[in-house]
Amino acid sequence: MSERKPSPFPVLLNNDVCSLIQAADDVYQVRFKNRAANAYVVRGSSRTIMIDVGLTSNYPCLVECLHHLDCPPEKIDMVVLSHEHLDHIGAAHYFKGRTYIAAHRLAANKIMLRDDFSMLRKMFNEPNVPIDVDLWLEEGNLIDLGNFRLDVMHTPGHTSACITLFDQDKGLLFAADTLMPGGVMGGVFGSGSIADYIQSLERLKGLNSRILLSGHGRLSDTPQEDVRIAIARSHGLLSDTAQLFDALDARSNFEPIMQSVRDLNKLDDS
Repeated sequence: MSERKPSPFPVLLNNDVCSLIQAADDVYQVRFKNRAANAYVVRGSSRTIMIDVGLTSNYPCLVECLHHLDCPPEKIDMVVLSHEHLDHIGAAHYFKGRTYIAAHRLAANKIMLRDDFSMLRKMFNEPNVPIDVDLWLEEGNLIDLGNFRLDVMHTPGHTSACITLFDQDKGLLFAADTLMPGGVMGGVFGSGSIADYIQSLERLKGLNSRILLSGHGRLSDTPQEDVRIAIARSHGLLSDTAQLFDALDARSNFEPIMQSVRDLNKLDDS
């Protein structure tokens, strides 16, 4: 049995709630030890951003990590939300009035309308507090931090609103729940789609990424292998769902629904 090689990423802080890990120069992962997603701090020469913020309950530990970096919340210039799920964005309301909050327009709409089903509020038992999104992001936007230049990629699949941030020069891939170490996928929720997931993964395969900074779990220095495995798994998942769809006799199940739609669309001649 071969031994696993030691991680190349130094741990700067470790307690019962979270760990602070250095991914690269001026790039840090805050990894929580509950169901909260990872948060990332990127300190550029001209501005500093956070990518995702975890759950409300983890905010005190997040602040502890930020102070350890001499980067308290008031020094964060922008919080970028990768998608609408509350394990990624729950603590964002603490940043209201302190900094700009940004998300893809599809996520921003769900977040600001408090779409509890899409945001998985019941799953994470988060307080129903407003989260305002100041900047609506689109495919092709560039987040320029001076010595970091993060391209915004719309990578739907996990949900319709997922974004990935990529620094081409440094090879940093902030993939949230689209890709995780070992080729693990974040699953397909609500507005998500396996077909969209595959297309998004194919886009990530074409990048010269060197470090994967994902929404959950460890950092990875093998992103190319991770995405290769994820693509194979996603094709298998697509095949499995097709077989399930056939087994459920989809036509007979959908016919009553379609008839209801046709009835609603009939002109009332009376």
